[in-house]
Amino acid sequence: MKNKSFYTLGELAKLLDVQLLGNENIDIGRLATLKNAGQGDLSFLSNPRYVSQLSDCKASALIIHPDQADQSPCACLLTTNPYVTYARASHLFAPATEIVAAIHPTAVINPSATVAATASIGANVVIEEGASVGEGSSIGAGCYIGKQVSIGKHCRLYANVTIYHDVTIADNCVIHSAAVIGADGFGFAFDGKQSLKIAQLGSVEVGDNVEIGAGTTIDRGALDNTVIGTGVKIDNQVQIGHNCIIGDHTVICGCVAIAGSTVIGKFCMIGGAVGIVGHISIADKVLVSAMSLVSKPITKAGTYSSGTGLAESSEWKRNIVRFNQLDDMSKRLRELERITRSS
Repeated sequence: MKNKSFYTLGELAKLLDVQLLGNENIDIGRLATLKNAGQGDLSFLSNPRYVSQLSDCKASALIIHPDQADQSPCACLLTTNPYVTYARASHLFAPATEIVAAIHPTAVINPSATVAATASIGANVVIEEGASVGEGSSIGAGCYIGKQVSIGKHCRLYANVTIYHDVTIADNCVIHSAAVIGADGFGFAFDGKQSLKIAQLGSVEVGDNVEIGAGTTIDRGALDNTVIGTGVKIDNQVQIGHNCIIGDHTVICGCVAIAGSTVIGKFCMIGGAVGIVGHISIADKVLVSAMSLVSKPITKAGTYSSGTGLAESSEWKRNIVRFNQLDDMSKRLRELERITRSS
């Protein structure tokens, strides 16, 4: 369905299944931030630190929690989860992205490949032997689809995505430009003189409703497959090593690096630039804060962090000196305790 250029507030309340407080006939033409919203705009409040912006907000309506409705200067759409409602509303105002079933004349498709009649294949796409593209899927310009790759229904691959051989991608997935799925895992054995490459004989399985960001790389398994669970969301420039298993509905933020054979549970949140060593497991519902190093297994749900907090450089340098003295200080403390007990 093609999105409309504007909605009445009453229409939005019905489409979003929320309570309306105010004039249902107000026309809404776009979403905007609290700071920059004006007449005809719909804004939202989901973070308490922005409450101070409500008094000066010029929006025609707000998505807001019922407990804060009395602070709103305009009509409201009331919801217990404003951010989720905003996410749903964003799709109503997004440009239409209808898939036009067609195969560009410059595409190179192996005769043994299967492309659904309702799929869209862009310019200079290469689809190798035995590969398949499902109903309603869109393959952007310059994509490479390797041998025996399976792409499900209603997937969207943006320009210049590379999918190596034997990879399986389920339904309703989005893969952004320059992502590489199924490259060799980083496997080598040192024989005393040189590093010998280990053939990577596994592949990659991507579940339903997965989104993979631009420039992200997911390596194929050495023997078993690398597995990306249902509903996983992966940001840009993430590295996922061979034989990793990412649990359903986990979110991985930008520039995360995950070494091989790591198992991450369901409903986890991995913050930006986190590093995770290989061959460990992380439990379900774990949040790892940005820039942390996960160097050992995490066995129970919760929030985890590592590193030192931000400080002025002079203070940070003094603290680093003290960190280097901790072992000696600990020994001296134990000696003092021993002397105290014996006296």
